[in-house]
Amino acid sequence: MASGTAHHATGWAAGVIATAIVTHQGADGPWHVYAALAFVAGVAGGSAPDWLEVAWWRKKRRLWITHRTLTHWGIGWLALLWWSYHQLGHLPVAAPAFGFACGGVIHLLADWPNPLGVPWVLQRHSLNWWRSGRCDLIVVAASWAAAWFFAVHGVPHDWSFGSLCRFV
Repeated sequence: MASGTAHHATGWAAGVIATAIVTHQGADGPWHVYAALAFVAGVAGGSAPDWLEVAWWRKKRRLWITHRTLTHWGIGWLALLWWSYHQLGHLPVAAPAFGFACGGVIHLLADWPNPLGVPWVLQRHSLNWWRSGRCDLIVVAASWAAAWFFAVHGVPHDWSFGSLCRFV
């Protein structure tokens, strides 16, 4: 897994990505409130797959679920991302949900290159590029490059997500 610092840095990038997309879609709301909520939710979502595992209701802050199982499930995060993107401008909760999902997806992308991998569909899959905590600079730089791209371009309307949906 990427370090906690890397997850926080990529979470900030996810907040920027979510804010840019929400704004480019014209769903930023009055006084840009929804864009701000998307940003905050994106930052929180960047570390969410890890803190959602903690049993906060117990005295001892143990995990209530095994690490990198349900909270790191790719289909769940991608489904939330897809649903919230299509609800932008229709439901007020869509913008923060989209930001949270952006953060969760970027977290999974940061965890994917190490040997433990991420359960995208049913089983864990790893790219096996490097060991946990190594190469955090690459992960952070890539996430901020993506943030720059989406801040400048948004999601171009001629992008077809149909082929991606068929692939998944």
